[in-house]
Amino acid sequence: MFDKLKQMYDLKRKADALKKELELEVIDVETGGVRVRINAAQKIQRLEYPADVSPDKLKEAINKALDEAQKVAAKQMQGMMGGLGGLQDLLK
Repeated sequence: MFDKLKQMYDLKRKADALKKELELEVIDVETGGVRVRINAAQKIQRLEYPADVSPDKLKEAINKALDEAQKVAAKQMQGMMGGLGGLQDLLK
């Protein structure tokens, strides 16, 4: 029982560390005159656009930034997947 609790604690600790890493990873995207700065935890940090930008261009830039953030997060999570292998054992 205590081994499973320790494993769960270790996984939580790794997940928290990964979240902090993702928050520090910054991605800049520029398209159609719109600039988006987002972190890999998918939190927009800065959004710059001209007054006459269309909503579609704005949406396109934000979606592109989110896609890039997801790619970075997925790459960083691959390293953690070894630690998550034990998750199935915990859930039995």
